[in-house]
Amino acid sequence: MDPYNCLECSESLYGQKYLLKEDNPFCVKCYESLFSHNCEVCQKLIGCTSKDLSYKERHWHGECFLCIKCSRSLVDRPFATKDELPMCTECYSNEYSAKCHSCLKTIMPGSKKMEHKGSSWHENCFTCNRCQQPIGTRSFIQKDASNYCLPCYEKQFALKCSHCKKPIIYGGVNYRDQPWHKECFVCIGCKQQLAGQRFTSRDDFAYCLACFCNLFAKKCAYCTTPISGLGGSKYISFEQRQWHNDCFNCKRCCISLVGRGFLTSDDDILCPDCGKDM
Repeated sequence: MDPYNCLECSESLYGQKYLLKEDNPFCVKCYESLFSHNCEVCQKLIGCTSKDLSYKERHWHGECFLCIKCSRSLVDRPFATKDELPMCTECYSNEYSAKCHSCLKTIMPGSKKMEHKGSSWHENCFTCNRCQQPIGTRSFIQKDASNYCLPCYEKQFALKCSHCKKPIIYGGVNYRDQPWHKECFVCIGCKQQLAGQRFTSRDDFAYCLACFCNLFAKKCAYCTTPISGLGGSKYISFEQRQWHNDCFNCKRCCISLVGRGFLTSDDDILCPDCGKDM
């Protein structure tokens, strides 16, 4: 084949306009038929002499590549798409971008924004309500729809722990109308944290049940372990001695003597039947 003939129709290209595709020559008509695309807007062929703008395998004439909202040309301009339709960034932002919770202006695509509980801010608008300094990525606390950096929140709102006198930022425990850090509210005996568990007090000091029983509770005359008497637990008391309900049994036959008559023999207690043999 003559190298100066169209590869598709074989017509001579001498003195004619032609185009190369992978070093192969094509006349204009064949090239457009084989390789040119139709415009997404006007559906007409994008000829060799027209600018072909493409995005995700879709094509436009340069003069047809316009914002669907304001009809401004998007040639050499940043753009976004909504439902596969091109929009300039200004129109896209006005329609779909988040609004700053502080200044109420649009947060432009690509700009840095801060988000919290469904609200958005420009980076420079996300500031502490007290000192007005940008919070950025620092820790903060929200109170009454306003944001505070931790130092300002501590100065303005935080209660002081009754033990360490430092601000209580999260959680805390209230005991006798006084605030405590959870880690500061501990048993005076074993230093175990008392938040979330049963405890009692004596002489204004808080004790876990184990320490209170070991220090102050009377001992069972049978098993010698403490009788707490707390939380409605029942016990038997007789002549300066106490027993757990489960321990108040006949020394010989082991029958429970709770609510029944009994006899004593030295330190032992006996049911009437066993006592007859004495």
